[in-house]
This record gives sequence, structure tokens and C-alpha cells, in this order.
Amino acid sequence: MAAFDEKILTIDIGGSHIKETVLNNNGDFLQGYEREKTPQPSTPDKVLEIIKTIALRFSSYDKIAAGFPGYVKNGVIKTAPKLGNDVWRDYPLAEKLQEMLGKPALVINDADLQGLALTSGKGVEIMITLGTAFGSSFMRDGILLPHLEMSQLPITKRKNYNDYVGEEALLKIGKKKWNKRMKKVICILKTLFNYDHLYISGGNAALITFKIDSNITISNNKDGIKGGAFLWNQKEKENNSSAPMLIVPVH
Repeated sequence: MAAFDEKILTIDIGGSHIKETVLNNNGDFLQGYEREKTPQPSTPDKVLEIIKTIALRFSSYDKIAAGFPGYVKNGVIKTAPKLGNDVWRDYPLAEKLQEMLGKPALVINDADLQGLALTSGKGVEIMITLGTAFGSSFMRDGILLPHLEMSQLPITKRKNYNDYVGEEALLKIGKKKWNKRMKKVICILKTLFNYDHLYISGGNAALITFKIDSNITISNNKDGIKGGAFLWNQKEKENNSSAPMLIVPVH
């Protein structure tokens, strides 16, 4: 089978839902989304059970790509703020997916996966997700930079970014105050990183009501899962290069 004919099962593991689809190497959807609620408690065994249940709905695939809401190093989970740090710490998720589904698997942070799909590959670009939690990814000239767990960074004396603009905060303080907080977050990102472009994704991105700058894009959350295809494309480039790097395709 030619590389461009491969089918990639892409998994988005979220705090509220687990979503899956099958893509080709260009990131085109070969099948629609399938999703289930994230189990509670969100232990590795229960999450893997849901992943397998959904995966059985797809007839075939050649590779697996997954986005996970936490810090991931070489396919191993290091933190899982929304699913449970203790039960997920040092869990070899990529290895377990490969064993369970019988196909090679790659796992990265879920926001990094979305960043691969949504950014242009030009200049300094930041992608943030506004969903159950706050996620972020950073790129420079198409190179995915080392992941920063910005969600855990303090923004006030008592709150990190998750606490400040995550789902729980939105429900507690309402849309008006939440929008005021989001203005502050964007101002901080603009001042700190002097980005060329900022992308905002996630289910709550559509709730932003204030005027945004011309170099800010509110992206379609559905398209973020396409990063599964681009992740494998860049993995192949790394394997064929003497200088490993992860490059976002210009699209």
C-alpha cells in the first residue's frame, strides 16, 4: 500500500467526550465522527474500553494517532489534570493502544494535535483550546515547539488558566465575566509571545463576543482532529531525516 493510501484512526480524548474518525494522509475525513462520553472515573482501563468500543465501528485503518489532555512524552502520559494525575502518571498510552488495536500508534497532547491541523506553518503561531479545560500549542515556522502545560500556569494568586477560563469557570461566572477574562488571556499571550497569529478552538470558542484582532482566527473545532494525519506525515519525515523535527504542513 502506498503511503498516501493509508487510513489513520484518529482519537481525541477529552474531559467530557472521546471522539474518533478515520482520515487519509491529507487529513480528509473518510468516515464521520463517532463519539462517546468520557467514563467517570476516567481510569486508563475505562478510557481504553471506550476507545476500543468506538474503534470497532470503523471497518479498517492502518495507523493510530491520539490526542490526550495532559503532558505526553514519547507516547507516555506524565500528567492528566482533568482525568486524574495519579492513575495516569507514566502510563504508556501509545504502547497500550498498539497492543489493543494491533496498529502502530502515536500519542501527543490534544492541543498539539489540533495545532498541527489548524495552523498555517508560517511565523510564530499559537493555538489555544477552550473546552472542558484550557489547552495550548506553539509553533514557529511550522515547527511544533516542546509542549507547555500552560493550563497549569498561575494567572492569579489562586487560579491557573484552567481555573480561570475553563468549563467550570464559565458555568460559575457566566458568559459576560468569562469574556472579560478571555480578553485578559489574549492580552497576556499577545504581550508575552508577540505571535504572528493566534488560533482559538474548542467548544467554547464560539462564545467569544468581543471584537478580535485581524491576526486571530476562531477555528472549526471539528477540523482539529485532522492533526492525526499530519502527525504521521511528519513522523515519516523525521524517520527519513538526520535532524528530527516536527513540521506543520502549510495548508
